[in-house]
Amino acid sequence: MSIYFLDFFYPLKYVIHMATNKPKVLLILDEDLLERIDDYRYEKRIPARNEAIRRLLDEALKKDEKKDKK
Repeated sequence: MSIYFLDFFYPLKYVIHMATNKPKVLLILDEDLLERIDDYRYEKRIPARNEAIRRLLDEALKKDEKKDKK
């Protein structure tokens, strides 16, 4: 049985999210950092905060890997 979540995002479109078995992580962030993440999210038109965090982490890890190879 699948569970679907319907979210309402700006600019006025619906996005359907399927339930996942992927690992989940709880983060506690300062308000300033969360605001910077949200600014990035809106600037890049990313519909979900968790996707913005995932992209930022992925980019940071890629840059770190490149630095370590030099």
